[in-house]
Amino acid sequence: MPRQFICPGPVPSSQRRAEGVLSWAYGLLPVRGWFARVMRGDFWLKRWEDNEIRFHQDRINRYLERFWPRLGLGRGDRVFVPLCGKSQDLLWLHEQGHPVLGVEISPIAVKAFFAENHLEPGCRVGPRFTRWTHGSTELLCGDFFDLGVLDTQDVVAVYDRASLVAFPHAERRNYVRHLTSLLTDNVRMLLVTTDFPSHEMDGPPFSVGEEEVCELYKDAFNVCLVHVQDALADYPHFRERGLTRFEEKVYLLTSKD
Repeated sequence: MPRQFICPGPVPSSQRRAEGVLSWAYGLLPVRGWFARVMRGDFWLKRWEDNEIRFHQDRINRYLERFWPRLGLGRGDRVFVPLCGKSQDLLWLHEQGHPVLGVEISPIAVKAFFAENHLEPGCRVGPRFTRWTHGSTELLCGDFFDLGVLDTQDVVAVYDRASLVAFPHAERRNYVRHLTSLLTDNVRMLLVTTDFPSHEMDGPPFSVGEEEVCELYKDAFNVCLVHVQDALADYPHFRERGLTRFEEKVYLLTSKD
């Protein structure tokens, strides 16, 4: 049986700012500013509470294994994984010799990562995050938008498989703006996105095309599309929702001088 861990956590900013569980996901209110972040946080907390986590992958991401070496990192280089969930990719990055920093709003996801992998973490409650640590792996349980530069000051690379595509169009620029504000010079990134006719399926995941990726990151990064995969057959539930095309795209991003 997976080991159960109990550690009190800080009240998420999404809960501090508002009550209720109205969400942009249900189309009740427009996505704008801090209110959008409140609603988005509630949405993901409820998804984990209800175990509606089809976005979670039980295996190592195939693009991570294939394209990560292209970043040219060394053992000991710290990697940041935003909106990390309980991803097995965290373990793979650790096995490559990287100290790993993840941030995740759901305490259910964070506890499950350690329990399901039979790891006994340390737990320290702070005003913004509950910090769960095991060796050189640290998961911050709290709101991504509460991160500051001191939290990520040693980060050399970013792995984003499910973060950018988790945000609706109106919030993606806020996400990228905050992410880039946390990073120092010479940071590299492996980014995986989904691209499909957005009128055929509501997210998440959301469709983010190549043009938008370049526009979002152009001020801070050089963007290189390295792979496009026709993945509709891999996700039959998306076909059931009416999709006629579903592509996964892999980008390598390098900091501009």
